[in-house]
Amino acid sequence: MQLSRMRFSYFWYSSSHHLSPLKRWQVSSLLVACGTSLCSSISSSPVTGASRTSQAQFSSLTHIRRIFCRSNSLVSEEFESKMEVVKAVLRVESAALDKVALTAGGRDYTYAEVLRAAFRISSLVEKKDAINGVVANGEEKQVDAETGRKPDGPRIGIMAKPCAEFVASMWAAWLNGAVAVPLALSYPEVELIHVLTDADISVVVATEEYKEILEKVVEKSPGVKLYILPPVSSENDSVVTQSLDKLLVEVQSRASNLSGEEAALIIYTSGTTGRPKGVVHTQGGLGAQVRMLSETWEYSADDRFLHCLPLHHVHGLINSLLAPLYTGATVDLLPKFSTSGVWQRWRDSYPLGGEPADSPITAFTGVPTVYVRLLQGYEAMDAETQKASAYAAKQLRLMMCGSSALPLPVMEQWEAVTGHRLLERYGMTEFGMGLTNPVRGERRPSFVGQPFPGVEITIDDSDSDVKGVGELCLKSPSMFREYWRQPKVTKESFTEDGFFRTGDTVTIEDGYVKILGRTSVDILKVGGFKLSALEIEAVLLEHPAIAECAVLGLPDKDYGELMCAVIVPPEAKAKEAAATSEPVLTLKELHQWAKEKLAPYKLPQKLYIWESIPRNALGKVNKKELKKTLLESAT
Repeated sequence: MQLSRMRFSYFWYSSSHHLSPLKRWQVSSLLVACGTSLCSSISSSPVTGASRTSQAQFSSLTHIRRIFCRSNSLVSEEFESKMEVVKAVLRVESAALDKVALTAGGRDYTYAEVLRAAFRISSLVEKKDAINGVVANGEEKQVDAETGRKPDGPRIGIMAKPCAEFVASMWAAWLNGAVAVPLALSYPEVELIHVLTDADISVVVATEEYKEILEKVVEKSPGVKLYILPPVSSENDSVVTQSLDKLLVEVQSRASNLSGEEAALIIYTSGTTGRPKGVVHTQGGLGAQVRMLSETWEYSADDRFLHCLPLHHVHGLINSLLAPLYTGATVDLLPKFSTSGVWQRWRDSYPLGGEPADSPITAFTGVPTVYVRLLQGYEAMDAETQKASAYAAKQLRLMMCGSSALPLPVMEQWEAVTGHRLLERYGMTEFGMGLTNPVRGERRPSFVGQPFPGVEITIDDSDSDVKGVGELCLKSPSMFREYWRQPKVTKESFTEDGFFRTGDTVTIEDGYVKILGRTSVDILKVGGFKLSALEIEAVLLEHPAIAECAVLGLPDKDYGELMCAVIVPPEAKAKEAAATSEPVLTLKELHQWAKEKLAPYKLPQKLYIWESIPRNALGKVNKKELKKTLLESAT
C-alpha cells in the first residue's frame, strides 16, 4: 500500500555519553509522493526555540536510538538499556538518594526509602510464592522459539491511590522481572475480574482501603493471590539496614538477566469499542519514553511536580510520575484532584509578598476538565485570594494539557489569569507521547505540535476527499510491543511499512499537527460533507450559555448523519433559566448566533441540554456511549 503522506523524523544527537541539559537536535523532513522520496536536512530551526544548533547531516531516515545515562560507576550503557524504568534508583551518590522523591499524605519519602520499600515488597511477595522471582534468583530464561525472545515475567496487579506504596510496588515488580499492571480505582467488580483473568495476573498488591473489594474479586479469580501492602517506612528491618551500595549492586545484578525486550507494563485501554485491551510496553520502550519526555520538556532534579491524575493512564503514570522520577525530580502526589487543594498548594509555594517555599512547585500537567474546574474555582474566590492565586500560578515554569482537546476559550482564559499558554501535546496508550508543542518557542492554540525526537509521522489520506487530511500514522522507539494475546488485532493496527494507525484524523500546517478528531466518532459525514466535530465544538464553546459541549452524528436516511450538539450550561445560566422556566438556549438562537462563525452545513440540527456530560477518569467524553444513550432515548 502506498500512502500520500508527509513524514517528519526527529533524531537524538549527543557528542558524549552524558545526558546534557541542552540536547542538540537534528531535524530532518522527508516528503513522500507516489512512492518517490525527497530528503532534505534542516540545520537551523531548533524544535523548542532554545539555543540549540544541529550537528551531523543525515541522508536517510534512520533512528539513532543511543542510550543516554549520567556518569555513574555502577551503571553501564548495557545496564541502562535493560532497566531504564528504574533509572531513578540508580544513583550512587547518597545525597541524591536522600533527596525527596515523593510527597504523599503529608509525608516526604526519599528515593532511598522508596527503593528499600521496593525490595521489601519484592521479598515479601516472593515468600508467599506469588511470583517465581526468576530475576531475583538469577535464573536464565530460554528464548521462546515462536516469539524469538525470552518469555515475559509474571503479571502483578497494583491497586492503590497515588502514594509511595504504588511507586514502590512498580519498582518491586520490575526488580523481579515481573510485569506491572496498574488497576483503575474506578473499575467495578466485573472489570477487575476481566483484567485479572485476561492478563493472567499472579498476584494483586494493594493498599488497605481496597482490601474488601479485592477479596471478593480474587475469590472469583482462580490462581490470583492478594497481598496488602505495608506502609513505606523506615522500620529497622533487614532491608532498611542494608547499605544503599549493596542494594544498588543488587539492582544491577537483577538487571543483568533482562534484555530490554521483556514486557514491563500492561495498561488497559478504556474499552470504548469493546472490552478493554491490554497494551504491552517493554523495558526498552518505557526507557525511550521517559528519556524523550524529560529531555524535550526539560525536566530536571530541580523540578517539583504537583500530581493529581489517575495512575492507570500514560498521562498520570509516565508524563507526571515516571519521567519526573527519572530525572531525580520530586513529585507531590494528591490522592485525587481538588480545585481548592491545587490552588492552595501553589499559593503555599509562592506566597504573595513573601519568599518562595524551599522546594516550590515548578510544573503541573492536567486534562482540559482540570483547567475548567480550576478556572471555576478561581472565579469563586474573593478578589484578594484571586490576586494571590494568579501570582502564584505565574511562577511555575511549565503547565501542560492533554488527553483530550483543549477548548480555545479555556486556553485563552487560563492565559489571561495565569500568564501561561498551556503546552498541548498528543499521545496514546500505545506509544505514550508522540507530538508536542515546544517548551521554548511558538505554542499554537488548537495544535498539538511536532513529533518528539525519534518519532516519525505520516498522514494516510488515501480515503480522504482532501489531500493532506487523513489518518495520523506513527513510528516511535516508545511504541508498544503488542496488544496482550491479540496478535491479529496487533497486526491490523500497523501499516505494511510499520506505522501505527492512530485512528485520529489530522492535518498539518507549517509543520504543526492539528487533530480534527477520532475518525470513528469525530469525523461526521453530513450531506456529502466530512466535518470535524472538534472544530464545531470549539466554536460552540464560545457561546456564553455553553460551558461544556459534545458534537456527534446520529444516523439519518437523507443526510447520512444528522449533527447533534449536547451542551451543559454554566451554573448561573442554568439557575436563571430554571427560575424563569425558559430554556437556557434554543436551537434557533444557537443558529442565529453561529451563522457568522460556521457555514450553514456545519450548524447542529438537534440540541440537547443536559446537566452534565459523562466522562471517563481523564475527562474524555465517551461519544460511543453518548450516541447509544441518544439513540435509545429516541426509540
